[in-house]
Amino acid sequence: MAFSLPALPYADTALAPAVSAETLSFHHGKHHQAYIDKTNTAIEGTAHADASLEDIIAASRGSNQGLFNNSAQTWNHAFYWHSMTPETTAPSDELLAKINEAFGSVEELKTQLADRGAGHFASGWVWLAEKGGKLSIEETHDGDTLADSDFNPLLTVDVWEHAYYLDHQNARPAYLKAVINEKLNWAFASENLARGTTWQYA
Repeated sequence: MAFSLPALPYADTALAPAVSAETLSFHHGKHHQAYIDKTNTAIEGTAHADASLEDIIAASRGSNQGLFNNSAQTWNHAFYWHSMTPETTAPSDELLAKINEAFGSVEELKTQLADRGAGHFASGWVWLAEKGGKLSIEETHDGDTLADSDFNPLLTVDVWEHAYYLDHQNARPAYLKAVINEKLNWAFASENLARGTTWQYA
């Protein structure tokens, strides 16, 4: 089963100025596409050819670094596009209760997400995740992912430089503030929490 580039769930201009159409043309149209193309090439004619992306990630972790990096980045980016929205959303009652329990308030969660993202060394991802009914902020480095972990990821923010350099140059905190304060998709996070299992790539 060859994977294809998923369409963005909004117009390429919809997240500006936090994330511009120019950034999305490179980040979605080129970077994400390249990860998909490399994944498809790596699985062609192998036992992974008809596997789900999640199974490929799990099977290649620790055994095939090239396939793992590209399949995990394919998953992470698709999840990231859904983690943002141009619409105003709010956490469900269930998610809000868990946010308040873990962080005290939505605003404090936003502050901690931004701080963790700004402090993350080099490339990677910052996640809002759930495990055992508790919320936490998790970090993965480079191409690593929570897709095959014990955590249920609810939202992610990409802190690779290509996610923000065209719009914010080296000011990662400015990018994080714009995305976290204005563009996070709380409806998507609420759906992920209510489902109770990790989102599946389609």
